[in-house]
Amino acid sequence: MAQTDVTAQKEPSFLQAIVCMLGVFMAISLGMFIFEIHIHTLIFLCLLWVGGHAAVLGYTFNDIQQMMNKGISNALPAIYIFILIGMVIASFMQSGTIASLLYYGLEILNPTVFLVSGLILCSVMSITTGTSWGTVGTIGVVLISMAEVIGIPLAIVAGMIVSGATFGDKLSPISDTTNLAAMSAGTHLYRHIYAMLYTTVPAFVLTLIIFTLIGMQYSDRVLPVQEIALIQSGLESVFQLSLWVTALPLVCMLVMSIKKYSPVVSMSCSIVLAMLIAIIYQERNIIEVFNALWLNQPGNTGIENIDTLLGRGGIYSMAWTLLLSIMALALGGILHQAKFLSVILAHLIARIKRIRTLVATTILSGLASNMGTGEAYVSIILNCQLFKDAYHKAHLDSAVLSRSVEEGSTLTTALIPWTTAGAFYAATLGIPVLDYAPYAFLNLLNPLVSIAMASLGIGLLRLHPR
Repeated sequence: MAQTDVTAQKEPSFLQAIVCMLGVFMAISLGMFIFEIHIHTLIFLCLLWVGGHAAVLGYTFNDIQQMMNKGISNALPAIYIFILIGMVIASFMQSGTIASLLYYGLEILNPTVFLVSGLILCSVMSITTGTSWGTVGTIGVVLISMAEVIGIPLAIVAGMIVSGATFGDKLSPISDTTNLAAMSAGTHLYRHIYAMLYTTVPAFVLTLIIFTLIGMQYSDRVLPVQEIALIQSGLESVFQLSLWVTALPLVCMLVMSIKKYSPVVSMSCSIVLAMLIAIIYQERNIIEVFNALWLNQPGNTGIENIDTLLGRGGIYSMAWTLLLSIMALALGGILHQAKFLSVILAHLIARIKRIRTLVATTILSGLASNMGTGEAYVSIILNCQLFKDAYHKAHLDSAVLSRSVEEGSTLTTALIPWTTAGAFYAATLGIPVLDYAPYAFLNLLNPLVSIAMASLGIGLLRLHPR
């Protein structure tokens, strides 16, 4: 039996599309903040609501299921990385990689520059690896544990980590979102990166200044010398801590990322190397090492918070996040393919007259698309398609389109609890999205800087005459 062509059904009216989207936003916002209903349940209710609207348009159950399946399948690479990140964290714990970084990091700890140095470290690692998720799942975990020792509020530190990881991921030539935005907008990769420098660098400098000022508030913080010595002693009792050996899995992932291997390949190789180090160098039981990839177990240093840290990771630890992402992607599949999003956006685009309004609308559209689809990949592709003609008519280079789309999609996805990125960061760092979001200054400032510069006519690359 042939499948129905889901594109052959009628489009929703603007009014129906607005009602549908308002229902989704109200269900999630009221459900989470007023009634404190679990987010998974709210996404399920939204699926019923949006599915009902699609049925009114004439779509059958099989059509709607096909939309959901396509929404999920489009993000399969991200789902693979979800699973691998859980194993990366667990294997790095078993091999002593995280323990070694924590051990030596505590030796050079300085509360005054902790936030600034952490921001730079996350930015550099994310640029070199091309993955904000990998940065958060490795260096981010170490920084969170170090901040807990110093006594800096963890929400601030998580915001710093997300800012640095996003900065690098946004500008890295090996980042998937960077390449996707350039490809979808029809511009060269390095032209896209060049255009982003206009707005991202000023936003990063502002972020650096803000974290410097915040860090100065902790300059008089007395380091708990005895507690640090106790933690280091506990780590030494459980692990061999030579960085020449334990840092190899991290180096492997960095080098393979720089060599432009797929994140799946580089992560898989680093997992295997970390397992070998755990078994041979750390003399761990081979069965325990393999089982840790599914669900890691707490350490036995005798220090509760450190043992909890050492027990993080494993595929099972990502289950909450993975399930939320799959449900949100299914919801996004219906919203996108039944054209609820595109009808609203097309209606708005037709009324845009000024360039600053065009840039602002593109960014806000990225935010709305992230909230509706739960995934930056779909948001990037959708908005590049919708706004391409408008930017061409305004005689703007396609790189301005790709930049604006990234600033609306890539940057805001970390600020929304039910997106794949937001759910992943919250699960990995142990800090809810709404707690760290006010401190993710780069993610908040970069879109505002972009809109301000467009209003002033700065950084608006024009089409070259043939």
